[in-house]
Amino acid sequence: MQQGQAVWQPPGKRPELAGDLLLATNGSGGLFVSFSKAPFSLVTARVEGGDWQIDFGSADYTGRGRGTPPTRFAWFQLPKVLAGAPATRPWNFTRYGANNWRLENAQTGEFLEGELQP
Repeated sequence: MQQGQAVWQPPGKRPELAGDLLLATNGSGGLFVSFSKAPFSLVTARVEGGDWQIDFGSADYTGRGRGTPPTRFAWFQLPKVLAGAPATRPWNFTRYGANNWRLENAQTGEFLEGELQP
């Protein structure tokens, strides 16, 4: 489990959001990512037992399915690139030092940039 701070630029012309980031993974491929600005949950993404789910805001948008999560969501990309796997196109991942990073989709303008403590 890792915790830190992040800035998220959603796709489109929406404003950047800064908040707290929590990332947890397990050996069986499960993951949990939470991005929040107290007292609000902004994004929650999870994968467990072959199922995935992503929630934006207070259920403003919920997506779910079986199998591999959609590549369009940065939140499912983040755990794998932080573990050393390459980003799936159209995402680009850059690491700045030991704990700082940026995950960016140049096609949509979306990015997620932050720092996680081990």
